[in-house]
Amino acid sequence: MTHRSTPRPSPLARAIASLCLGALAVSLPPATRAWGEEAAASSNWAVPAGPLDQALNLFGRQAGVLLSYTGDLTRNLRSAGVEGTMGTDEALRTLLHGTGLEAVAQPGGGYVLRRADIVSADVAPQPSAPTETRRSVTLDATRVVASTGSYVAHRASTGAKTDIPLIELPQTISVVSREQIDAQQAQTLRAVLRYAPGVTISDDNDDRLDSISARGFALDQYLDGLKLLAGTWAVPKVEPYLMERAVVLEGPASVLYGQASPGGIIDVVSKRPTEVPLHEVQLQVGTQSRRQVNADFGGPVGNSGHWSYRLTGVVRDTDLDAKHTKERRVAIAPALTWKPDDRTRLTILASYLHDPNGGVWSILPYQGTLLPNPNGRVPRDFYTGDTGFESFKRTQYQLGYEFEHVFDETWRFRQNFRVARNTTNYESVQGLNLQPDLRTLNRQTYLSDERLRTLNLDNQLEARFDTGPVVHTVLLGADMQRILWDNFTRYGSAPTLDTLHPDYRQAIVIPPRFQDASQGQSQFGVYAQDQIRIDRWSVLLSARRDASRSDNDNHVANTWTQQTDHATTWRAGVTYLFDTGLAPYASYSTSFQPTLGTDAHGRAFVPTTGRQKEIGIKYQPHGVDAYLALSAYELTQQNVSTADPANVNFNIQTGEVRSRGIELSGTASLVQGLNLRASYGYLDNEITRATTAIQGNRQADIPTHQASAWLDYTVRDGSLAGLGFGGGLRWTGKAYATTANTVTMPSYTTVDAMLRYDLSRLNADLDGWRLAVNAANLLDKRYVSYCAAIGCRWGLRRNVMATVAYAW
Repeated sequence: MTHRSTPRPSPLARAIASLCLGALAVSLPPATRAWGEEAAASSNWAVPAGPLDQALNLFGRQAGVLLSYTGDLTRNLRSAGVEGTMGTDEALRTLLHGTGLEAVAQPGGGYVLRRADIVSADVAPQPSAPTETRRSVTLDATRVVASTGSYVAHRASTGAKTDIPLIELPQTISVVSREQIDAQQAQTLRAVLRYAPGVTISDDNDDRLDSISARGFALDQYLDGLKLLAGTWAVPKVEPYLMERAVVLEGPASVLYGQASPGGIIDVVSKRPTEVPLHEVQLQVGTQSRRQVNADFGGPVGNSGHWSYRLTGVVRDTDLDAKHTKERRVAIAPALTWKPDDRTRLTILASYLHDPNGGVWSILPYQGTLLPNPNGRVPRDFYTGDTGFESFKRTQYQLGYEFEHVFDETWRFRQNFRVARNTTNYESVQGLNLQPDLRTLNRQTYLSDERLRTLNLDNQLEARFDTGPVVHTVLLGADMQRILWDNFTRYGSAPTLDTLHPDYRQAIVIPPRFQDASQGQSQFGVYAQDQIRIDRWSVLLSARRDASRSDNDNHVANTWTQQTDHATTWRAGVTYLFDTGLAPYASYSTSFQPTLGTDAHGRAFVPTTGRQKEIGIKYQPHGVDAYLALSAYELTQQNVSTADPANVNFNIQTGEVRSRGIELSGTASLVQGLNLRASYGYLDNEITRATTAIQGNRQADIPTHQASAWLDYTVRDGSLAGLGFGGGLRWTGKAYATTANTVTMPSYTTVDAMLRYDLSRLNADLDGWRLAVNAANLLDKRYVSYCAAIGCRWGLRRNVMATVAYAW
């Protein structure tokens, strides 16, 4: 967090502020000290004990003192607080007592924090000077460029769209850091989330889509706080090397993000420009003929200090588990930041991703995977398609920006915007069920041509002020999203395949048109939120109103339909912060999701709704860089479509699904160089209402139990200094293959491993060079990871990859 003195706001800034405030009919609270107001030489201080960054924030508010420091400097430190009447210097020394930090007075006023045992070349000790009494009006320095090597995150904006500590958010949230992604060398978004608590992934050969769920429901995907809008196959992909971290918010999130799954969201944060020069190149080779090049460059542009850039790219060519299948990718993400002063920042984010070969469907029959087959087990590399016909090509473009301006010590404005285009062409011969001889595979031909254009815009106005002893962070927002989707598909039968003697070059007839539609979907929402701090109590109140519309022009049936929905969602939660680092909480939240279609009487379906009750406790222990969380929840989705018993060709909305569970997770850096992540989840998932025999059953592909643990250690001293090693276990309990609950997917355990070495410890001339070897499913465990009505997929086979990296 950085606070620095800045000039008086410009006339343009004041005009914008007046316009925004007038439109929202909100005025500055009377308890807020005017900017530039003089403070007394001695003051009566009342800063309670607690996390140091919170104590410093409150101290700055009371004193009107400008404090400059980075977030990693205060991480995991606590203050005994300060009470009584004394001067600012003495109060600040009292506040920092026992933290190992000191405050250095600056000639122009204010202080810079540093470690007490360090003499900085950038911040020389200065004699005590009269305190400048202007309050901070600078941007929050929420991104620390220098890597600390820790997996532990203490803050994320995803849960509240503000800079709230994770321990204060009354909802389950977890962060997968860049350090963990690098250590595990994750190559897909699903791989990034393998060890994320409460998350279920389909860890198989199909990389066309990312099947990810939590608490029994699919997770919606977001990039930099804006939803990745999608079609059927025209689904935006996120390349892990281009991301800074991934944040999983579990449970309903509609109150801030609009229409969303009740299971929660995944918010991927892109790599941003850096003010420190950064250069890295990686070469990777591995099993399945993997060849990959990664590059990451960043730093300042020119000498003004106003511009910085980031350019990240990936080129990959690899075979997949199934024979005759490949994945090829080219991805590049340029970014540019303009920061004309300490109160304004504009970051332009762009990306291009092209998959000439993007994966394969290749679902396999039950007999030979989960069920016995007299002809033997279906091989894990079995291919069900046709080599002369199969194709999956995807091209996507994204361009957007993040703008932030701080008007004064109270008000700041943010605007996030993105437009995107996605073109996907898919041609496939897909396997279905086996004939009675249990060796002849029925197949179908499927072709899809999709064009997707999307727009996202999110405006946020934030106010930070006090009303007596109550500290407020108020957020007012208005957002919109728009999607235009052209979908053309062909569907028909295909020649059968003898699984014992397959012929992959058969004559494939182009099937007739199946779908031909142009669809438009739009959503507009307004929301408000107040984070309230009263002593050790933290209260979060949020509310939102949405309007959504869907238009469908069906070119096959020559019909046009329109559907409009409205919804109100809200969230309320409370957390109590003990001095010991414990923080029990309770919350209630709701969600909505539009449902397209009509019933037998032509009535449009209403949105599905979700509601969640959650209680839990979070813990940040003193003296240890760690974050632990335990939660219990009940999550229900209503208005679920289910079969109409009076008309088999239609559905009615009488279904309901309920999930109850417990989650325990923790991340820690126990000693220097040692990182640990572990989690356990129990999920009781039930279809509580349905018009068919599945009422009372569990949903498909949802395990009751999940547990994982990952350990990463780097030797710091001695003859093995620079050597890093680690590994992990992932256990997934049994699940049902379909909602009929007649076939069970067995539980399984996989083992991952990692070994790396910093070559500079071997020879100083090799500074910047690193070697690493990663293995996923090290023991080559055979397991079924996903099932649908017609078949299943094997989990990924053992994958070993070596990385040579050079950074300068």
